[in-house]
Amino acid sequence: MAETDSASPVLDATGVSKRFGPVVALHDAALRVGRGEIVALMGANGAGKSTLVKILTGALRHDGGTIRIRGREGHFASPAAARAAGLVPVYQEPSLIPHLDVADNLRLTRTPREAFLRWASELGAPDVPLDEMTGRLPLATLRILDLARALASEPEVLMLDEMTAALPTDLVERVLKVVRAQADAGRSIIYISHRFAEIAAICDRATVLRDGATVADLPVEPGVEEKIVEQMLGAALTPVVPAAHAAAAVAAAGPPRLRVRGLSVGPRLSDVSFDLRAGEVLGVVALEGQGQDQLFDALAGFRRPDRGTIEVDGTARSFRHPADAIAAGHTLVPGNRADALLMVRPVRENIALPLIARPAKWGPINMREEAAIVAEAIARLQIDTRAQGEARRLSGGNQQKVTIARWIATGVRTLLLFDPTRGIDVRTKRQIYGLVRDLAAQGAAILFYTSELKEIQAACDRSIVIFNGRVVDEIAAGEATEANLMRAAYGLTGRDHAAGVPA
Repeated sequence: MAETDSASPVLDATGVSKRFGPVVALHDAALRVGRGEIVALMGANGAGKSTLVKILTGALRHDGGTIRIRGREGHFASPAAARAAGLVPVYQEPSLIPHLDVADNLRLTRTPREAFLRWASELGAPDVPLDEMTGRLPLATLRILDLARALASEPEVLMLDEMTAALPTDLVERVLKVVRAQADAGRSIIYISHRFAEIAAICDRATVLRDGATVADLPVEPGVEEKIVEQMLGAALTPVVPAAHAAAAVAAAGPPRLRVRGLSVGPRLSDVSFDLRAGEVLGVVALEGQGQDQLFDALAGFRRPDRGTIEVDGTARSFRHPADAIAAGHTLVPGNRADALLMVRPVRENIALPLIARPAKWGPINMREEAAIVAEAIARLQIDTRAQGEARRLSGGNQQKVTIARWIATGVRTLLLFDPTRGIDVRTKRQIYGLVRDLAAQGAAILFYTSELKEIQAACDRSIVIFNGRVVDEIAAGEATEANLMRAAYGLTGRDHAAGVPA
């Protein structure tokens, strides 16, 4: 770890408060970061982390408290003003404008092109298509480009909000190496992540928020993880109870709910086959860009396969539109919550949307029936609705719960979960694991892609591993260690060699 000058911090915020109408987002938040120091900002979803970062970087104005930059009190009227002063954020969701190409996005922030390209290459994106519309780029690429743009401005304080949540392991390693090198060069970093391994690898201290207030500031040392979690939740955490996987034996006796044979989509997905049965949770493991995006797009009706068949309950189906997939019982929870939600509409409307979107249901809305269905879904997922005036006011974890709740409200047959716990705290993750297992026990068939390998054993009965667009291995839950999954994800399996896939 780098030597730091904590006696005269670059950034020192105390007693920061912020309200959104009746909702108190922050009421006594504090954060101090010294030169050359990496401070982890920790807390459960809804604790106020992202709100504090937006205040510090000029995206929001605080209601009270003191913020000192290099010893001088002040605040920034806009993100541009914060950036000019050396405080540069990379927010949890991509900030590149989707309807502009990469080059135009760089012009908007006056980012030096050569420095941007150099950082993009170092972070694992050497061939950045400057004329490509950013809305067409995959989420992991957008995250890398966001970080490269921030680094190109040579920030004095870099704020990273769940930077690695959408990245595969190889890119995560690059990001961590770069972040640590920035601190060693004297820059300060605020690092928000729910991944304790990353905190232990690069951070010097951890500041913990709970219910809008700072409750602890701890040095990062061996064994600090449990202390952090206890402070986050206000009580000792119950250990994870692995999925019983009893559904696997039951599911094996029944016919497939979903049968995929020889599925090929574009240049990245080729000849993928697998079965998924009712009552089963099938994990999908893959490094970035191995074809998992195309697989889920095809099963959800967003892209038509070039070859292969999709059978639902024994009948071949052709999805020309997401509505066709939904009619066949396929419902998707995408990795990017912003793609699924009407951010400026209430929670109730977001959950009820599938109820009123069916032509057969058009006509007067039974508000009493709708309210009862929505309330049941909210209660089942324990969604915090204090800010339900607009979905964008919810924490990331509660937004993700809303994307799942809308399908629970209409009934689940085949649920396609694409990295559903990305950027979500430990408590909410466990709630989602439990929900996934409950839905499987009730007869749902669930396809579960995750970028966190440890989730396979927590939620899935078995997993398929995709490498170079093909299924190269199938691993039962009991054997799905991170080491086994990672080896398979890199193509290091006996099946790969037998199939002629380079290891």
